[in-house]
Amino acid sequence: MATVHHWSGLEAHALRLALRMSVRAFAEHLGVAVRTVSKWDKLAAATEPRPDTQAILDTALARADAAVHLRFETLLSETGRSLAPGPGRRANASGPRMWDYESWTDDLERTVVALSRQNFTFASSLLTRWINRWRPPGLDDKGLYLFARSTALLGDLQRDQGAVLGPLSAQHSYAGARSVFNQLDIPRRVAQLDLSLAVVAEMSGKLEIAARNYETLAVDDRLSRRDRARARLWVGTALSKDGNHDYAARVMQAATREFEDLAEPDDWSVAHQKLALAHRGAGDLTGALHFIDIARSSGTADSPMQCVRLDTAHGHILLSDRDTRDDGLVVLDQAAKVAAQYGLVHQLRSIEGIKAMSEGLTGPRQR
Repeated sequence: MATVHHWSGLEAHALRLALRMSVRAFAEHLGVAVRTVSKWDKLAAATEPRPDTQAILDTALARADAAVHLRFETLLSETGRSLAPGPGRRANASGPRMWDYESWTDDLERTVVALSRQNFTFASSLLTRWINRWRPPGLDDKGLYLFARSTALLGDLQRDQGAVLGPLSAQHSYAGARSVFNQLDIPRRVAQLDLSLAVVAEMSGKLEIAARNYETLAVDDRLSRRDRARARLWVGTALSKDGNHDYAARVMQAATREFEDLAEPDDWSVAHQKLALAHRGAGDLTGALHFIDIARSSGTADSPMQCVRLDTAHGHILLSDRDTRDDGLVVLDQAAKVAAQYGLVHQLRSIEGIKAMSEGLTGPRQR
């Protein structure tokens, strides 16, 4: 069984990972402060627990089962050697260790949750701590995969914040992540980044290019059936934005049936939201209200982003009828407040554009 003659933060961190405990759970397990465990994780060999805590760590290790000891010894063995260099890459003595990879993976899972809640500040802090720590030339394949995933998620964050083009934009991040996944020869991830880049093209007004790319990806076997259905739905979105509402609605209906077959309620709800806007564009307000009611009553709609999108679509439809114009403005005002609160810049611009277009057609709002 493993023993430690003198504990540092490095060994304490390895024990936490071997026990497969979170920072908080490990702190409770030992009876120490959470900030103490965080300090061990951060400073590693540069910090040492107090003598009484050394004894606590001895006890925790002694009481652990054989599987924990094996993981602990394996983790510590990694501290004595550098990463094996892959083809065309240099060895990097200061590259990620096994526990770094575990922590990195955990942070990516936390990032996905934070992005789903539009907690951009927290998501950004989780991503940049890893992206800024290592660069691709010093990483092995596992590190490159995590780096590319981090960069792709950074692209999602930038897209949701409305930073679509430029050096610090979703387009730049997606292209970088795509390059690494292509280097690693992971075609599914490459295709997913192609889909994300098509979304960027649509958001930046390149509707014909976006529609063509979506059409190609809708039949791309590298993608899952769900992603192909999303691409088909987004073909309709681009067509509708470009004024081809009738054909867009037919394409969207096909995607909606696919989501129903896949038992994907959230995607099914989003499809009805987009169908509603296509019918609004075609002048069929009765159909638009029918589909937006379905969208609002289905799906989870538990994220600020989806709530804003639903309210924006609903307000846009209400604004299209003089009898419900005031109600539409109220709904859009509420959507704008939520968008501003969560930093949803692209959505806020869309809302302001809808309101400006409405005032241009009917005159300023009476107060």
